[in-house]
Amino acid sequence: MQAPSAVRSANRLKWTLLHLKAYPPERRITWRWTACMQRHASTSSEPRQVIFSGIQPTGIPHLGNYFGALEQWVKIQNSATSTTDLLFSIVDLHAMTLPYDRARFRLWKRETLAALLAVGLDPERSTIFFQSAVPAHTELMWILSCTASVGYLSRMTQWKTKLAMSDNIALSDPDAKAKLKLGLFSYPVLQSADILLYRATHVPVGHDQAQHLEFARENAKNFNTAHGHFFVEPQTVISPAKRVMSLMDPRVKMSKSNIDPRSRILLNDSPDTVRWKIKAALTDSIDGLSYNPEERPGVSNLLLLMSYMDASHRSVEQIAAEGQALSMRAFKEEVAETLIKGMTDLRERYIYFMDPAQSQYLRDVAAAGNEKARLRAEKTMRRVREIVGTDGL
Repeated sequence: MQAPSAVRSANRLKWTLLHLKAYPPERRITWRWTACMQRHASTSSEPRQVIFSGIQPTGIPHLGNYFGALEQWVKIQNSATSTTDLLFSIVDLHAMTLPYDRARFRLWKRETLAALLAVGLDPERSTIFFQSAVPAHTELMWILSCTASVGYLSRMTQWKTKLAMSDNIALSDPDAKAKLKLGLFSYPVLQSADILLYRATHVPVGHDQAQHLEFARENAKNFNTAHGHFFVEPQTVISPAKRVMSLMDPRVKMSKSNIDPRSRILLNDSPDTVRWKIKAALTDSIDGLSYNPEERPGVSNLLLLMSYMDASHRSVEQIAAEGQALSMRAFKEEVAETLIKGMTDLRERYIYFMDPAQSQYLRDVAAAGNEKARLRAEKTMRRVREIVGTDGL
């Protein structure tokens, strides 16, 4: 009897990742997550640990996305024990809070799923799914909204940043009233639902998302106070700081929202494109190399990028010391070649998964992950409905 398509797809993925060297030895780096998990290690009599994180589908990930989150997810997956459940969601509902093009949105979803597989997430070990495929996310969001604080939401910085407004702006400001939509204002409640729905015990995030985890804990407390204790208050696990800055404005983070494509390096950029972008990167006219983000942000950013993908795992200080005699042009050439070499496997895997011949495979992976997530979410929601009284007559 032929195996179900999802099983056959999982086996094909396992073969593909193996033969494309998705987990080369030099990239199997355990990090402080391992120590954190050991400190909270489960026993047979304790609840399983649940790790949840999400990424918005906003196009092909760049190196800032990779080093800031995706690389860490793979390290978590590869170092997690068998008593740890892993859930990684493509949070497409969050990507709808600002105007978007429908056709491009669909492409971005596919690109994001391909990228998650390309970086090394394994659907046999991790549940990889689309947020919109699990209706329980929005159901729980509404229930949490009934006890969420508008004052707390108004003080959060994300909606202000998205609308390019001052951190001190108030909801009563005419400009805020004119521009702010409910979806953007309330999406931290949906983010809380994303986390609490799977009873996540640990959520790996960057420093800029720590505020949202505090809000998730606040929502858990509010629900538990109103209805009795049920939700777990998730622990924030701050990922190792690997901030990648814009190549054209090295005082701000690398971002896909920048209108200049030279500001970022995408996972699928060709060698020539990488060389072009690094050559155009903003640096300075000071002789020699030194790591000083305040005085030399451009050079420091390139040193960091080079160190992240350096085959010898040299520090920025070591790279700077060994490159003192280099001209800025020669230094940029070395940075570019280091990135090209380090990105080769990632780029090849991404191109493989984006090939039209793999479209059905991507659909199979998504379908299997979506179903696993739905079953897990429904288990939580059955209990929530009993608690709040929406479980029937």
